[in-house]
Parts: sequence; structure tokens; C-alpha cells
Amino acid sequence: MLWRKFNGEPINLPITEAVESAIKREREKGFKLKVCIGTDSQVKGLDTEFATVIVFLREGHGGFMFIHNEKTKRKFSIKERMLLEVAKSIEIAYELCDLFTVYDVDMEVHADINTNPNFKSNDALKEAMGYILGMGFAFKAKPEAFASSSCANKVVN
Repeated sequence: MLWRKFNGEPINLPITEAVESAIKREREKGFKLKVCIGTDSQVKGLDTEFATVIVFLREGHGGFMFIHNEKTKRKFSIKERMLLEVAKSIEIAYELCDLFTVYDVDMEVHADINTNPNFKSNDALKEAMGYILGMGFAFKAKPEAFASSSCANKVVN
């Protein structure tokens, strides 16, 4: 999996090492961190593009993020696509959760799913919430799911 920084600089370490290095660096600077993980997708012609982000929030001092993009030609229903976004976020959250425990970093998984039943993405809300909470992770949906609905949304190619 290829990850990059917001400025486009590639991350050449395994993601667990890059995240641990970032946590250590920020702690040495005296920052308390919180991490939010989210995925967004867009359909463009025959392609569906996904962007997964790991957003590091420095309490009271802004933040930064790591980004992973991928593209597929596969067609999805809206519900399938929403649940695949959640699965991608959970996959990386699960890979990193032991690190967050060791360094006492709070983590949330954000789903780009609307809590308003008038939106199509709402069809996937119950399953997404159950999946995330069932894995033991904190869950946020729109409008509070900024990692997926704002950050990942901006970096879907």
C-alpha cells in the first residue's frame, strides 16, 4: 500500500512505522494527539476512486494527514461503496490500533454516511455503525465525520 503526505511526498516506510515515528515526533514536541481515520470515494466514468486518510490532530495546534489512493473499474451500488469505504478505514485502523494503545492516542473511525434518512448513503448507516463499533472502535458519521467527508473527500484524485 502506497501512502503519501498531503504535500505529495511519498511515505517510504511501512505505514505502522511512519505512524509510530509521527506519534513519537509529535509527543517530543509536547503535543497530545488524536487520530481519525476515514475513507471517501468518487465514481468518475468507469472508475471508482477511493482515498483513505489517517488524520493526526494536535490538540489546539492543527494537524496533518497521511493519504492512500486507489482506483478500481468495479461497479458498486451506493450501499456497497459506502460499506467498502468503511471496510478500508477499519482495515487501517485495525493495523494501527495496537500502536495507538501503546502511545495512549485516541482514535475514531469516520464514515462518510449521512445520518439523515433522506440521503442514499443512509441505507448503509446501521451496518457501518455495527461494523465499526463491533470492532471496538469509536464511530462518527456525517456531519461529524470530517476525516472522510472533508479530508478524504479533498484528496480523492
